Amino acid sequence: MNSKIFHSLTVFMAGCGLAATLTACSDDNDSNPSLIQPTGFTLNTPAYVNETVDLETTSELQLTWNQPQYTADNAPLLVTYEIQVSPTNSFTVSTDQAAADESGATVADYAALARTTTKCIYTLVSADLAKALMQIKRWAVTEVPEVQTAFIRINAFIDENGTRLNSVVSNAVELKFNPYYIELKDAAPIMWYLVGNNILDGGWSNNPGVSSLPMMIQSDYAYDKATGTGEITYLNYFTTDGWKIQPADFNWDYGFMAYKSSEDAAAEANKALYRNGGKDYGNIWCDPEGYYLVTVNTATNECSIVKQDITPKVYSQICMAGSFNDWGDTNMTPANKEGENHVWVYIMEVPAGETVQMKFKIAGSWDTNWGYGSEDGEVNTIGKGTGGGKNIGVAEGTWIIVFNDITGEFNIRAQE
Repeated sequence: MNSKIFHSLTVFMAGCGLAATLTACSDDNDSNPSLIQPTGFTLNTPAYVNETVDLETTSELQLTWNQPQYTADNAPLLVTYEIQVSPTNSFTVSTDQAAADESGATVADYAALARTTTKCIYTLVSADLAKALMQIKRWAVTEVPEVQTAFIRINAFIDENGTRLNSVVSNAVELKFNPYYIELKDAAPIMWYLVGNNILDGGWSNNPGVSSLPMMIQSDYAYDKATGTGEITYLNYFTTDGWKIQPADFNWDYGFMAYKSSEDAAAEANKALYRNGGKDYGNIWCDPEGYYLVTVNTATNECSIVKQDITPKVYSQICMAGSFNDWGDTNMTPANKEGENHVWVYIMEVPAGETVQMKFKIAGSWDTNWGYGSEDGEVNTIGKGTGGGKNIGVAEGTWIIVFNDITGEFNIRAQE
C-alpha cells in the first residue's frame, strides 16, 4: 500500500552554493568573468522520493540543488531557477506553448511553475504542483487518478534584462503524488504595488489600499491566460519623493528599486531596476516633479517611467455614491499623501449575498460623474468609466477600488 504524507515535508541538503550578487557579463574581467555553457547540474533526491505525497493535504515540499558551473573558476553568480514538471519525463511542449495554439492541436507534456528563485532551495507549494498537473493532463472530475507519477527538474539560466542566457537543465527526479481536481481558470493578472513617502499613508508597508497601492490592470490589454503576465500601469502626478514597486508577496529583495547602470554608478531619476535578489540601490524618484506614466511588464520584470505632457483638470475630491450610501457622497482617499492627485482609493465591504451599485463623481454635484457597463448594476471589476455611464455593480466581498480621474479607468480588486 502506498504511504501518504499529510504534513509539510522539509529536506535541507548540504552542498548547495547560494547565488551571490555578481552580474553576468559577456566581457571577461576580474569583476565580471565570462560565462561558459554548463553541461548540467544536480537536483538532489528528496527524502520523500519513496513516498506518495498527498497534494491536497500537504502544504509544501522543498527541493535543493547545486549551482551550475557558469564560469571557469565556478564563481557564484546570480542565477535564475525555474521548476519544471512532467508526467512523462519528455519536457518537449510546455503548457504555455500549447495554450498559444488556438486550434488546440498542440498538446503539452510539461509545465513550468510561474514562481522562480535565485537560490538553490525552493519551497514547492503543493497547490501549484497540483494545478500544473491539471494543466498538462486536463482531467475531468471523474478522471483524476489515485496516484500520478511526475518528473521534476530545474531549468537554470542567467536573466539579462528579460533574456535567458546559457540555459541548462538538471537531472529529473521521479516522484509519486495523489493529485486532486482543480477547476482551471485564466490566471489573474499579476499585480505589483507602489509604496513611498507620498503614497497613501506613507507607511511603506504591505497594507493594500492603506499603505500600498495596487497598480492598474488595463481594460484593453490581453493578459497571458496561463501566467497572468502582461503590462500594468500607473498614471499620476509625482513629486520628487522616493518610492518603490513591490511584488504581491512584498519580498523586498525582488521589487523595483532605483536604477544604476553599474554598481559603482550614481542612481538615475525616472528609471527603475528589478532587484532580483541583489543589492538594494535605493528608492526610485522622479525629477522634475510632474505627470509620469509608470509601466511594469510582469513577464520580463521591466519598468518604464515616462514623463507625460498633459494638463488634466484637478479635482479637490472624488467621491463614490451608490446604493451602499443612499447615493450620497463618500470620499475616496487620494493616492498622493500630499499635493496634486488624480488616483483615488476606497475599500468597500459588500455583505454576503448582496450586490451594490455605485458611480464615481465629484463632490457635491452630479455634473461630473463616471459610470460603466451596458446596464445598471452589471458587475465589472475593470473598465474605463465614461461621463454619465451606467451604475457599476460590486458583488459580495471586500474590495480595493482604485479610480483614475484622468483616464476614467477603474479597478475593483479583491482584498487578500
